[in-house]
Formats: sequence, structure tokens, C-alpha cells
Amino acid sequence: MKYCFTLSIAMVLSFTTYCQTKLPPVDQSAMDMSYYPVDYPILKIQDKITEPLIARVIYSRPQKSGRGVFGELVEYEKVWRVGANEATEIEFFKDVIFDGKPVSKGRYTLYAIPTLNNWTVIINTETDTWGSFKYDSKKDFVRVEVPVHRLPETSEVLSIYFSNKAVGFNLSVAWENTGVSIPITVSVKPIIKVPLKVNKKN
Repeated sequence: MKYCFTLSIAMVLSFTTYCQTKLPPVDQSAMDMSYYPVDYPILKIQDKITEPLIARVIYSRPQKSGRGVFGELVEYEKVWRVGANEATEIEFFKDVIFDGKPVSKGRYTLYAIPTLNNWTVIINTETDTWGSFKYDSKKDFVRVEVPVHRLPETSEVLSIYFSNKAVGFNLSVAWENTGVSIPITVSVKPIIKVPLKVNKKN
């Protein structure tokens, strides 16, 4: 009887503690994921894969919500995390040519410096970071400059996605009335990762 009473008290206390635990709120900027080949996980379970996994992007999707985006919410000429919350992550499963510049396979952070007519898109080796507050240009792997194009319709939510091309594929970013696309191809030669140069103080 004493054992049963003790067990009952323990169960009640455990249930009370569980009920008092607050679940995290739903984030307004939902996390999403894009693959190349497009819809790779779905093709995989359907046994329809015709080419290996090459790239993946993980990002949080902020909403416009009546705000001006580029030049206001996202300031021109300042480093942006290309999303919300955690800085956007891009992973290459093969060596690639990123708008003409070689990038070895691996996991990186994707940043951008937007202006009215073009963006500087940055592949940075520092990962698992929040925002762009700790951005360090010394850890950049490559930088490319791509032109801005105007979207035919306003995009309420940020989208980052891959699309097919005749040769290779594009990584595209679209939000509000602004879009950019970065051409990517798989490298035919192994890429040797060169250590980043750090200026040494005397």
C-alpha cells in the first residue's frame, strides 16, 4: 500500500511538472529547406533519382508583412544573413563552380550584401551562427557579384530555391519585388581548399 501511494505521488508530481513546462512558441519565420536536384528526398523515396545530391540550403523565411524590404528592413550595403534567425546554411555534396569560382564540397554560411542593382553573394566558412552580427570577412571562401532582376509579382515570403538550366543549375533568392540568381555547375576537377590568408599584426 505504501509503495502504491508513493508511486501515485511520483506520477502526479511528474504530470504536474510536464504540464507546467511551456512549449516554445511557433516562429513567425518558418525554417525551410531546398535541394538540388529539386525535390531530391521525394525522388529518393520514389526511386526516381537520376543524379546524385549536389546542394542543399536551410533557411528561415521572413514575411514582408506590410514592410518595405530591400533598402529598409534589409539595409543596402550591409551584410545580410539571407533570411531570418540563424544565418542561412548552404551545403555542397560535391565540388562546384559557384558563378565561375571554385568551391569545395562542405557546409557553409550564405551571406549577401544587397544594393539596388546588384548583390555581393558570400560563401563563408563560419557555420552555426545567428544573424550576421559575428560575420567575419576573413572567413569568406568566395564572393561573387550578381545582378538584381525585378519579379513580375510581389513575393510576400522570402524564397530560396534551385532550378534547372541547360548546363548546371541556379540558386535563386526572391523576396518582395527583387530576385537574384547564381549559376552553379559541378566541378570536373577536384578543388583544393586553400587556407584563408589572415593579416598578421607586427
